[in-house]
Amino acid sequence: MSQEGNRKSGPDSTGYGATVSGDTSREIEDGATALNINNEHGRLHRGLSARQVQMIAIAGTIGTGLFLGTGKSLAEGGPASILICYAIVGFIVYVTLLLLGEMATQYPVAGSFNAYTTRFFSPSYGFALSWNYWFNDAVSVASDLTAAQLVLQFWTVQHSWIVSLVFWVFLVSINAIHVRAYGELEYWLSSLKVITIIIFIILGILVNVGVNQQHEYIGARYWYIPGAPFVGGFGGFAQVFVTASFAYGGTESLGITAGETKNPSKNMPRVVKFVFWRILLFYLLSILLIGLNVPWDYPNLSNKTTTTSPFTLVFQQAGSTVAASFMNTVILTSVLSAGNHALFAGTRVLYGLSVTSPRQAPAIFSWTSTNGVPIPSLMLTSSVSALCFGSSFIGSGALWGWLQNIVGVSNQIAWLSIGLASWRFRKAWLVQGRSLDELKFRSRWTWPWGPLFVVITVGAIIIIQGWSSVIPKFTPVYFVSYYIEIPIMLTMYLAWMLIQHPGRPSRINEPVNGITSGPRSSSKGRRRERGGRWWYNDMVDVDTVDLYRDEHDEEEDDRVDDVERERRLKGSNVVQRTLWRLFYLIV
Repeated sequence: MSQEGNRKSGPDSTGYGATVSGDTSREIEDGATALNINNEHGRLHRGLSARQVQMIAIAGTIGTGLFLGTGKSLAEGGPASILICYAIVGFIVYVTLLLLGEMATQYPVAGSFNAYTTRFFSPSYGFALSWNYWFNDAVSVASDLTAAQLVLQFWTVQHSWIVSLVFWVFLVSINAIHVRAYGELEYWLSSLKVITIIIFIILGILVNVGVNQQHEYIGARYWYIPGAPFVGGFGGFAQVFVTASFAYGGTESLGITAGETKNPSKNMPRVVKFVFWRILLFYLLSILLIGLNVPWDYPNLSNKTTTTSPFTLVFQQAGSTVAASFMNTVILTSVLSAGNHALFAGTRVLYGLSVTSPRQAPAIFSWTSTNGVPIPSLMLTSSVSALCFGSSFIGSGALWGWLQNIVGVSNQIAWLSIGLASWRFRKAWLVQGRSLDELKFRSRWTWPWGPLFVVITVGAIIIIQGWSSVIPKFTPVYFVSYYIEIPIMLTMYLAWMLIQHPGRPSRINEPVNGITSGPRSSSKGRRRERGGRWWYNDMVDVDTVDLYRDEHDEEEDDRVDDVERERRLKGSNVVQRTLWRLFYLIV
């Protein structure tokens, strides 16, 4: 049956989420109404190639969390805590990405998991989550620019805030040009990070076995010094979770790139599956070597005024000041890369809020340039970065620590929300009788336990990670940085519930950018509305949510790409076939 036939036979209801148009106008059917999207200043462009998206998946979000955050984690939790916590969070993130991959491949829309949460779980919760995640990305840019000041302290640079200002101007300029400019910059910066981490792993092994300034075998010596391997007991162990979450943060924003990715039905599954190897190689192996080669009590590893990268220290141990400076330079470029990624993601989240229906952000943020760049969204997102200049008053190390906690918890809320959206999406798919074979990508081994596992484990981590801010002594500043996100989310959730109260005039079918959407009330919901209660439940009805709208239809360019790839991988020449397999594996 054709896709058009499928849509007409689908349930008579729609969910939330904004559709991103390509370079040509696209017909979108909602019931019997055909709406045409052809607004030159209201759409994004699919300009990210498979090469760029895959490299962004591999190393796009690797930045201050890994290169600097590991120093803070090692100082606070010790070598065993950092390895165990990063392994636990890494597995959670991998399962979460598989769940997100199912939805992003089926519905490559602007807003990604924010749109999926609104569409499949609850519009009010989706509203709170979307604004929380936008703030997360905006604060991440500020965090990365603050981290740049910490990195520069290695060379004792005066007035390092000036460099942050230069970085800010550069990032805004790149993101204002075209999505391809963002993608190309991210591709080469990410490539540099991949090469550097591979060099670090090789050098870390050599340093450990004796190729160091002391010409001594280190082994697991630093796991047995006083205080190690679990520094600070349970409190030290628990607080590493938030720094690990900060380090892994951004992986979920791969779903955001789905709206601007060519051939998402094929490229998104490849990207998501590769995350496992990225976690194993770049995070866990690097962290193991850091715990073996750097003592947790190394001077100035992490304090109020400064934080030192363990990666730089390992290069120093190899006996080369030049190598240490090179590593520090790479860390500085990784800061630029992570800030670039966060600014891109935050801009697209805000754009997605402005084009969903009902609008969750002012319409001005849906305006895009002729190159498909949402300029107003970009400017507001980048303006939050002014927080980084507060380091002059409270110390770069302290400010970065607070921002890291806030961003880490926000990442965790995003992962938990992906679990909730996936739970309702999968339930709706089964309840409405659609075949699992219709899913363009399905993570078989996570059925049916995946969503529940993510929700329970992430929820538990959010609760326990602030242990050290309460016991043995209550520390208000750190307690707030661990838990401030929760009351803010609750407040925004309740606010949207009141704004969209059924007693108010409904705007749910108001078209935005040619898209009409919004979950229709179930009979139970209508009974509550007639009763005139002040409270209502806006949980999306899995029986009626539209599972056909926004499904991606392969375009001619997509099919050409697939045929060309298959031709290369199944050619008659063995040498060429092997080289192409190696090429696709690398890029």
